[in-house]
Formats: sequence, C-alpha cells, structure tokens
Amino acid sequence: MRFHIISLFPKAFDSYLGESIIKRAIEDKIISVKFYNPRDFSDNKFRHIDQKPYAGGPGMVIEALPVVRAVESAVKASGSRSKIRDSRMGKSRIKIVWLTPSGKQFDTSYAKKTAEKYTDIIVVCGRYEGIDARARKVLGKIAKTENISVGPFVLTGGELPAMILIDCMSRQVEGVLGNFNSREEERVASRDVYTRPEVLVYEGKKYRVPKVLLSGDHKKIEEWRGKH
Repeated sequence: MRFHIISLFPKAFDSYLGESIIKRAIEDKIISVKFYNPRDFSDNKFRHIDQKPYAGGPGMVIEALPVVRAVESAVKASGSRSKIRDSRMGKSRIKIVWLTPSGKQFDTSYAKKTAEKYTDIIVVCGRYEGIDARARKVLGKIAKTENISVGPFVLTGGELPAMILIDCMSRQVEGVLGNFNSREEERVASRDVYTRPEVLVYEGKKYRVPKVLLSGDHKKIEEWRGKH
C-alpha cells in the first residue's frame, strides 16, 4: 500500500513515521509514504496558496488549483504500478480521502475495507479555514473521493488525522505487524492486560493478576476476555 499525503506541513509527520512499526514497514517497503506540498504547485512566485474567503469571514482559504495539481502529481506517481498486477490483485488503483470534520466517521472497518480494495491512498489535509470547495468537485472526476472525519471535533489541520489513517490502514496490510493475527480487532481481546510481577506492591497495597489468567484454563480465559 502506498500513501500520498497532500499537506502544507509534511515535516509534521517526521517523528511518527520515523519510529516503531510504521518505520519498519517503510524500510521493508511494505508501505510507502510520499508527500506533495501544494505550495510547490502554485503559480505565485512567493508560493502563497491562501486567499481571503469570498463573502468575508475570518481566516484564509487554500486555493483549489495548487491542491488539484498536487493530487494530479500523486496520481501520476501511482501510475508506475502495473495495471495487470493490480487486476490480478483484484484491487482498484486509487482512492482520494478528503479529510473534514463533517465527513464520514473513520473506523477500523473502513480501514480494513479500504486496505483490501485499494493500492494507493491519496489523503488531502486541509488547513486554515479549509480548501476551496471546487477542488473537491474536481477531484471527484479524477478518482473516487470520500469525505472522512476521524472524530467529532475540529483540529488545526489534517496532518494528525492523516497519521491516524496511515497507522490504522497499515495494520491491515500483511507484513506490517510482526504477527498478522496480533491485530486486536481480529481476536477476543480484553481492555485489561497484565504482565509480571504476579503481585504488584505499591504504597503497601498489593495488586494481583486475576487468578483466571494464571489458571491455564484457556476456555475460562477466553470467557474472561470476552466479558472484559
């Protein structure tokens, strides 16, 4: 799976993509993440891509054309993958995710279905007051485009939601996790987990691991996990 991120602030991703599981997945070429800054596609010599909104209002609005051109560049970059190979995989090539607080709620089910069906995910990160709505209409003619939200709240920009998408979708790609079956969403998993020592002593009080987890009775353990 390849992620193409449209963002004014690509460096915001550096720390997260450079650590742990995602870092290894990138190094092992199981996934890839490429960035496209709309400023690089602006006709303005100062690389300005924001303008005051029509009809007034606070803040600035990102121009449509630089965003559209950035997405076109991402589509072109994805074109190096063999169409025959994609056909054999039974997958469509490209999906555009337009991040917005008013979009469809993102969840693990959506991540799984998207990872199973698509090979290239283009994620559009907004900033300021948003992106000129005409960009969204144009992108819908380029590839399947969906409005997606990561939760019922408003953030400064789409970079954090994009990281959530990358993390959750990457987990659905075989090889990213050391054990593909370790995905919590694919097994009975409790919100409460324990490790050594068996008895934790803190300020004179003892905290014990539930006896059922020490019993060796796998049926009872699974029942306990299901209840928790």
